[in-house]
Amino acid sequence: MPVAVTSNAVASLKSGIEVYSIMGVGTKKTWDDITNKMFLLRFKSGKWTESKPVPGVAGRLGSAAVGAKGEIFVFGGYTVDGQGNEYTLGDVNAFVPEDQRWYRAADIPVPVDSAVIGVAHDRYIYLIGGRSKSGPVNIVQLYDAERNTWSQATSFPGSPVFGHAGGLTDETIVYVDGAKKDPAGGNKYVVSDECWIGKIDKKDQNKIEWSKLPGHPGPGRFGIVAGGGAEHRVLFSGGSTDVHNYKFLDPDGKMAEISPTTFAFDLHGNRWETVMDDTFDVRADGRGILFTPLGPIIVGGTLKNSAVSARVLTFPKK
Repeated sequence: MPVAVTSNAVASLKSGIEVYSIMGVGTKKTWDDITNKMFLLRFKSGKWTESKPVPGVAGRLGSAAVGAKGEIFVFGGYTVDGQGNEYTLGDVNAFVPEDQRWYRAADIPVPVDSAVIGVAHDRYIYLIGGRSKSGPVNIVQLYDAERNTWSQATSFPGSPVFGHAGGLTDETIVYVDGAKKDPAGGNKYVVSDECWIGKIDKKDQNKIEWSKLPGHPGPGRFGIVAGGGAEHRVLFSGGSTDVHNYKFLDPDGKMAEISPTTFAFDLHGNRWETVMDDTFDVRADGRGILFTPLGPIIVGGTLKNSAVSARVLTFPKK
């Protein structure tokens, strides 16, 4: 990419041949290094170009984005001020590539950042969990991209979490881990190791049948990069075993450690699979895995040495 960013929202259009990196924070990892810029990679040219920035007075972290109806939708996220205060936003901004314009869509009913996102039927966009102004939530908010309306889908029974990871494919949501409130009390967060699968009702998009899954390969993590797509699988990679802030520091101010494992949940086999034990150039905090003709890709993110990357990591197609 032209710039290195992490905690950047990502989305794709046209069956993955157009890839977008949206907002995030740069190499300085300071509040004034958070950007509202958007970059586009067209596979036909193999080149990145800077597109129209996301509207608003400031850039954001922890937003969720997805392509639907030929447009890019960007949901929520949080801003950081010079004193380190974080503010979760409920904005929904939609980008129309043909017209090179943004428009404001209906706000998220419960503003969240660091949520899991997925789309069904190129229309119904699910925001699963995330961090609200009052802490993590277990609600599922459903946006109809055709009608520009919101509704509440079935909440997941697990612990309210944010910074969890997952995706949607075959009308099924799979998510894992994230940060939950410390059962010991206080304002601390600890890593969750819960894994859940939600099957969307074929007749009612708001009904989700949730079931608990066995643990995935390796320990619970925060900031895994994940996405649902090809081959009836949801793919997960990296993440850290510590809850960390946008500077990649744990609660004690130490640098978080990235897990090298990439794994997947196979919906047809109903089982976890280890894809790679020692993933090359493994990342954390990228806001999604995108599925392209080259195979799954991760755009930007944080590296093992806590550096912010401009590289695009590709995985084998199978």
